[in-house]
Amino acid sequence: RLESEGNPFYSQIRVGQTHRDGSLSTFRMWKFRSMYKDADERLAELKGQNEIAGAMFKMKEDPRVTKIGRFIRKHSIDEFPQFLNVFLGQMSVVGPRPPLPNEVAEYTEFDLQRLAVKPGITGWWQVTERNSTGFDGMVRRDLEYIANRGIFTDLKIVILTVIEVITGKGAC
Repeated sequence: RLESEGNPFYSQIRVGQTHRDGSLSTFRMWKFRSMYKDADERLAELKGQNEIAGAMFKMKEDPRVTKIGRFIRKHSIDEFPQFLNVFLGQMSVVGPRPPLPNEVAEYTEFDLQRLAVKPGITGWWQVTERNSTGFDGMVRRDLEYIANRGIFTDLKIVILTVIEVITGKGAC
């Protein structure tokens, strides 16, 4: 609120785990707002500057992010409200990140496999290749996680996440 008026919380409709009948579940995901109030409206003008191939938008120097937003993103503080989503049973602590519905609309059948499990606040992709790979790399890492998930894998991811949150290395 210091740099941009509006609610300090931000929510978006995200796609969750695929239902048994193949339909997609959606839920409202919460974050601390890290962008200016008009960020969603400005996305269309920035689409041509997308730095990642595939069904996802990513920009290292996104002009929509506030100065405070850069700090809270660097240390993943903006994600803390998602523990409410975990409490509500919509997300897990560990799992593939929940995509936006418009991103899922561009998914191939192969990409849809990453929605086979409950989405998470953190995941294998975030602690291995978060800023060094594109959409295909993210899908590959998410599918590796799904194939090898378990309590020890989740514990390893949580420990690596804590290290990244403290050092601020993995965030954009």
